[in-house]
Amino acid sequence: MRRADRLFLLIHALRGRRQAITAQQLAKTLAVSLRTVYRDVADLQRSGVPIEGEAGVGYVLRKGSDIPPLMFSPDELEALVVGTRFVRAFAGERLGESATAALLKIEAVLPSELKDRSRRTRIFAPQLGDRIEASGVIDALHAAISELRVLRLTYRDNEARASQREIEPLCLSFWGGSWTLGAWCRLRGDFRNFRPDRIVDYAPTGEIFGDSRERGLDAYLRSVGANPAEVG
Repeated sequence: MRRADRLFLLIHALRGRRQAITAQQLAKTLAVSLRTVYRDVADLQRSGVPIEGEAGVGYVLRKGSDIPPLMFSPDELEALVVGTRFVRAFAGERLGESATAALLKIEAVLPSELKDRSRRTRIFAPQLGDRIEASGVIDALHAAISELRVLRLTYRDNEARASQREIEPLCLSFWGGSWTLGAWCRLRGDFRNFRPDRIVDYAPTGEIFGDSRERGLDAYLRSVGANPAEVG
């Protein structure tokens, strides 16, 4: 478990309690050592979280100083739930797992009436095993974009003709039925769009590219008629 997640769960375990919870109970809940609990509590106290208590006695959030719950309207919450389902279905395993974890954290601090609302929404995004998202390609392309890694592709066009490309991947766009990879193509010396489902093979070259003004993301967006300031 990441430290940030552990600290979040520690605060949540203290929220709303009238009686102190012992370090042993916290250690069991978080599946960590007593030493880790003591260190985390001390760090939170130093950062201003109003935790009272001490080792051997227990801990509680100071009365009247509880951290307020996240506040969402019912429609805002439903948008988060539906968005999570779409990310899980279409954005690859890495982001899908992160979206699910984020929603669990949000639901952990919701009032009961909103928590019930989050479970009643009837907009679904079924996960289909034969989609490109299940192949790992989207995750790999996303990682290459984030790390500015040059990729070498074997790519087939719409007439099934294969070509070898070296590209600087810049962004992924989802069009409701298919993905597009926007990139600078070194073979063509220009921006090109590639469909991930037509990528036969891919591998990083080991080279890192720079996000230059002439062929970086903003330049690509302008080339396809989009305003970089309005994208997102």
